[in-house]
Amino acid sequence: YANVVWCPYKDKDIKLVEGVQRRATKQVPGLEKLTYEQRLRKLKLPTLVYRRLRGDMIEIFKMCHELYDPQLPSLLTFSSNRNTRGHRFKLETKTFKKAPRKHFFTVRSVKSWNSLPESVVDAPTLNTFKNRLDRFWNNQEVLYDFEAALTGSAYATAENCEMIEVNTEVDVDFRSLPS
Repeated sequence: YANVVWCPYKDKDIKLVEGVQRRATKQVPGLEKLTYEQRLRKLKLPTLVYRRLRGDMIEIFKMCHELYDPQLPSLLTFSSNRNTRGHRFKLETKTFKKAPRKHFFTVRSVKSWNSLPESVVDAPTLNTFKNRLDRFWNNQEVLYDFEAALTGSAYATAENCEMIEVNTEVDVDFRSLPS
């Protein structure tokens, strides 16, 4: 639950944390001989890397839509350049002088957030946002391969996101649970 505060960025740490889920999925009867990626696909269980990235997007959504106490100072700065393509919640990309700063929540998440289409970030409720984000990132390799990165057409366009409005208070899958 502390993915915003602690998010491993070194390969050795990511592999160590992912190894816990790797061992746990091997315990499922009948899946012992499958590869880790095959086990995740069979169980429809996303990688921990994907879940942390998804959690970051959920936190930014909450901040942008003021679902936290409005008296709190914002950690995010909206882009003042209105000539850019994309949605109205574009965040400013910050520069930093020290390398460790690039792994802070407010820096590491901006590129992913800014790449989301307006149809995803303009969701009326948090559950609707989660469902739309899951549909938009549905074909991402990082969903089942923790060494992959967010790339490809689903990262750049909204064509893979089918905007079917559903009753989001009832239509919730395991990826819609709090991260």
